[in-house]
Amino acid sequence: MYEQTFPHKRFKLTYQFLEKHISKSESILDLGVDNPFSKIMKNQGYTVENTNGEDLDVDTSTIKNSDATVVTAFEIFEHLLSPFTVLQSIQANKLVISVPLKLWFASAYRSKSDKWDRHYHEFEDWQLEWLLEKTGWKIIDKQQWTNPVKKLGVRPLLRWFTPRYFIVYAERISNK
Repeated sequence: MYEQTFPHKRFKLTYQFLEKHISKSESILDLGVDNPFSKIMKNQGYTVENTNGEDLDVDTSTIKNSDATVVTAFEIFEHLLSPFTVLQSIQANKLVISVPLKLWFASAYRSKSDKWDRHYHEFEDWQLEWLLEKTGWKIIDKQQWTNPVKKLGVRPLLRWFTPRYFIVYAERISNK
């Protein structure tokens, strides 16, 4: 998955944010198949179950039937047509989500060879905040960070100071 581009900075900051808000005694449902970050969580002592690769736009049964106390969604919502439905399906009362932010100087990412590796949404921070509010979640904490790359050019330069990732910790306030 990350043969040439393992995201050390993103994973480090994501883990620090997770550790700040989620106890290792809580159980986590991580949206998406088993992946390098879910392995990091498990190696650090978290109890993590992943979804099974089902199309979460169509099938939310794993989410609805989970007994996990926390749901994590790290760079998943940008791939969904309807994150609203997924957020409403969550039974847990705690949520940690990270998304790539929309970059004004770049179009949304789309792999031509992998139909799952496409971004339907690239969020602005206010869009994710509104989505969470409309689905019954209250944001307790949030953070943004940049994603510098070691390349020459205008876009790589802009990545040094334009936030690329947005992460939030939210708690359920209602079952809308």
